[in-house]
Amino acid sequence: MTVRKMEEKDIEAVSAICMASFWQSVADTLSDEGISTFSKIAASNAFLDRMKGDNLMLVAEKNGKIEGVIELKEGRHVAMLFISPEHQKKGIGKTLISLALKHAKVDTVTVSASLSSVSAYEKYGFECKGKTRESAGLIYQPMEIKPNKAIIHTTCA
Repeated sequence: MTVRKMEEKDIEAVSAICMASFWQSVADTLSDEGISTFSKIAASNAFLDRMKGDNLMLVAEKNGKIEGVIELKEGRHVAMLFISPEHQKKGIGKTLISLALKHAKVDTVTVSASLSSVSAYEKYGFECKGKTRESAGLIYQPMEIKPNKAIIHTTCA
C-alpha cells in the first residue's frame, strides 16, 4: 500500500469511496437532511474546492486503486476518513491517521465522528469530548487526540 497526497485525478474515486462507506455504515442513522448534507460534502466539486485550501488530503492506494482517504483540515481537524467497504479493518485507517497527524499544526486534533465510527477512532487513540451533537442533520461525537502524547483509551458514555 502506498499513501500519497490526493490529486485532482483521484477526486471521483475518493468521492465514490466516501459515499459507499457512508451508505454502508452511516446513512441509515441520519435524517434526509443529514444524508443531503453529507452528499454535498463528499461531492467531487466539494473535494476540488477544499483541495485549494489549507487541507491535507491523503489517499491510500494499492495496485493503482484507491482504498481510503483522509482529510486534515487546516492541520487541526480530521474532516474525512473513509475506507472502501471491502478494505476496512485492514489497517488502512490507522495508517492514514498516523501519517495525517504528523502534519498537525496544533497540540490537539479534533474529529466529529459519526456514531458508527466512534469505536474505530478510539482504537486510533482519540477520546470523546462532550456530548453527541447535531449539525445540518449530521449526528456526531466530538473527539480529540494529542498527536505527540500517549493516549489512555477510554470508552464514550
